[in-house]
Amino acid sequence: MRKRIGGRVALVMIAVLLAVNANAQTRHRRERQPKETERPAPVLSIDKRDTVVTLPGAFNGRPYWLALAQCGGAYFKLNVLYTAIAVQARAVKPDPKLNTEYTRKLNDAIRTATAFFSGAERFLITDRGIERIDAVLIYNEQSRAVADRIKTIDAALNAAKACPALYQACQEAHAKACTETLPPVG
Repeated sequence: MRKRIGGRVALVMIAVLLAVNANAQTRHRRERQPKETERPAPVLSIDKRDTVVTLPGAFNGRPYWLALAQCGGAYFKLNVLYTAIAVQARAVKPDPKLNTEYTRKLNDAIRTATAFFSGAERFLITDRGIERIDAVLIYNEQSRAVADRIKTIDAALNAAKACPALYQACQEAHAKACTETLPPVG
């Protein structure tokens, strides 16, 4: 009987020592890794062939692809923020009503982001005569830079405030580039 208890105590001690050692190694690795810093916005690739926004306001004078990509980045970040709330309401602290509300909001935000990204892509392909993959690589960096700066839902909604008017102007002036119908996001 004593051998069994002594053996169990030894196993528990070994497990505790292994856990402490693993925790120390993980902490050491985390401390050695450089802290992630905010990335600066990538160098803007503007071309004289780019179609420019003539709408008064925040996007005036910018290429359509850039304005659409930046709006897409704001809506994509809004989707990410809504997803975090929906997951919390679904798994951590179950609240079916909150989960339903934020799942609807995140789906609308991702559809809206996709509409803006598709428009940016179409402008780059048409204006510059480039392949789709090259267009995605160009607008992705600009949209990511916007999304990286946004930390809250209010900040995302504020960043996207002028975007519906931009998309409506795009639909009126360039119907082939901005073809989707935007869902209400908020």
